[in-house]
Amino acid sequence: MSMYFYLIIVLQGFCIYHCIANKNQYYWYLVILLLPAVGSILYLFSNVYQQRDIEKAQQEITQVIKPTKNIVDLKQKLNFAETFENRVALADAYLASEMFDKAETEYKVALVGTFENDFDVNSKLIETFYYSAQYDKVLSHIELLKNSSKFKRSRVSFLYALTLEQKGEVSEAEEYLVTFNAPFSRYNERMELANFYIRNGSSDKAKDILKEIEQESIGMSKTSYNQNKQYIIQAKEMLQTNNF
Repeated sequence: MSMYFYLIIVLQGFCIYHCIANKNQYYWYLVILLLPAVGSILYLFSNVYQQRDIEKAQQEITQVIKPTKNIVDLKQKLNFAETFENRVALADAYLASEMFDKAETEYKVALVGTFENDFDVNSKLIETFYYSAQYDKVLSHIELLKNSSKFKRSRVSFLYALTLEQKGEVSEAEEYLVTFNAPFSRYNERMELANFYIRNGSSDKAKDILKEIEQESIGMSKTSYNQNKQYIIQAKEMLQTNNF
């Protein structure tokens, strides 16, 4: 009997923690507390297992159907009107679908004449190089953008830093990555900075960033929390699982 009550308390504790961490509706606290066993099971089914299964299924369907249809539509649009904007839109769709060879081809075709030095499209081309592990191309092509006023704290600056790490330039990579470490913003980049520190033997610095993110989540609005939920949960899990 004592083991039964112990398990219920543990289950309740997990459900309350999950409810707080995900800022779910208030009535769930009452359900969990007033109906310990039944309430906790209902909560798990409604907010943990079922939600994950539904989200996973939706993501898989969307990943298969939407990108394919989008690419077909964009190719037809480009065939009808061969403009810079239409070609870049098709290249963006290829990049989003991880069809890096095709994305690279379309970006290069777009980057001619008047548009040769376009910052945004050159940035996307560099992104294509990075995600297809063409790090030498990243380093050579980045010289076109480094002197631009748009470069600092841009997406391409972030990928450049990660490329530098891949090439063994850890100190220089850190110089770029730390520029993204600002409170209440850039959670994706800050989580990557924490992982960067872990990969390179600076666990104390990683721990500081993860704790900052955890603390910031406490005072967030529900909208802001939901927007950054995956990074906040990841930060909390890393604090629990890593031996800092």
